[in-house]
Amino acid sequence: MWYIIFLVVIFVILPGFRVVQQYEKGVVFFLGKITGIKEPGLTWIIPYFSWLKKVGLRTITLPIPAQKIITKDNVSVDVSAVAYYQVVDVVKSIVAIENVMAAINQIAQTTIRNIVGKFQLDEILSERTTINQEIRAVLDQHTEPWGVVASLVEIKDIELPENMQRAMAKQAEAEREKRAKIIAAEGEFMSSQKLAEAADVIAQHPIALQLRNLQTMAEISIEKNSTIIFPAQFMSTVQEIRKFIENEK
Repeated sequence: MWYIIFLVVIFVILPGFRVVQQYEKGVVFFLGKITGIKEPGLTWIIPYFSWLKKVGLRTITLPIPAQKIITKDNVSVDVSAVAYYQVVDVVKSIVAIENVMAAINQIAQTTIRNIVGKFQLDEILSERTTINQEIRAVLDQHTEPWGVVASLVEIKDIELPENMQRAMAKQAEAEREKRAKIIAAEGEFMSSQKLAEAADVIAQHPIALQLRNLQTMAEISIEKNSTIIFPAQFMSTVQEIRKFIENEK
């Protein structure tokens, strides 16, 4: 009797034990038909007649190789991206499609070419968020029957032709020169306004010009090797300054 029990344990009970990881779910097939779903942990199935297909529920990273795309303004670019997807229905992911990863990879490449081709080059460079959302929406429509959700799609790199890179560099340089000239012109305009105000003050008070001359000579005299030449009207200027100070008192 014990011999029969031993054989039953070895050949019937033990072969039926399976371990499902925390990040997985198990789909049980009995004679080719799905009969249930096993949760994570130790489980048992009928050996020889049943088999367990494990499906991962973790988010999977899928690099999408560079695609040659002609933009709306007829510029050839190479666009690479990355997609993140997750299985939400284990039965559909097994029954509805043979290879989920390969299918998503192919449909993602096609979707990127179709979506990016509708935008101009400047829009592709500046509106990546909008493009990513459109690609993700299209992927969701295709992957929903497979029990898969595309959680995120991001354009990773945009490679431009060399001639286009040179043209964009020239455009950026011209834009910087334009801003520099505008800033310089604004500075000249503000300086001219201040000079005009100073001229009005000097016109109202001629003595201010003479005081400015004295200040300039004082600044020049700071250098030890400087030679200052006083103009002939300097003495009259000193007298005018003295009279001005006395009148102010």
